[in-house]
Amino acid sequence: EDLYAALQTGAVLPDKPVVLTFDDGYEDNYTNAWPLMREFGFTGTFYVMTSGPDTGNSGYMTPHQLAEMAAGGMQIESHSRDHPDLRGRDGDFLVYQLLGAQESIAAWTGNTPYQFAYPAGVYDEAVLAMLRSLHVQTAVTTQNGALHTTDAPLELPRLRIRNTTDVPTLAALLATNS
Repeated sequence: EDLYAALQTGAVLPDKPVVLTFDDGYEDNYTNAWPLMREFGFTGTFYVMTSGPDTGNSGYMTPHQLAEMAAGGMQIESHSRDHPDLRGRDGDFLVYQLLGAQESIAAWTGNTPYQFAYPAGVYDEAVLAMLRSLHVQTAVTTQNGALHTTDAPLELPRLRIRNTTDVPTLAALLATNS
């Protein structure tokens, strides 16, 4: 939300801002990432694939955990229902995947998500049109980069950090893209 406000209204961001995002909604987001973020006073965006919590699938955060995180200042946003390739799909499929995920997250957290992360980073014009119709403000891709503009708020790049990324590599990555 802070990045969107900065892009749309010129709201001030901290010097050298970093937006922390986590994809898929795995349980370790709750057990590992969230406690550390609270300890250091960080907030972040968690892009959740809603089929895991909807079905009680172990390995994914529960609706209760997602609600707790949202109440604790984390943004819980959509990553679709099932993480499919959304390209070339008909409107009914996109409504199920995109609106369905929005509705689940709103039911769990009390907040309708207006940010989105593309499953596997892929999308087409029909997906963009559906996101616009759902009033999605920003969407993130897997395109590598840190420059964000108002030109394409539904096609924002990110820097991918993996569990194998060590501190020197992360520092170099952030320095290169600042």
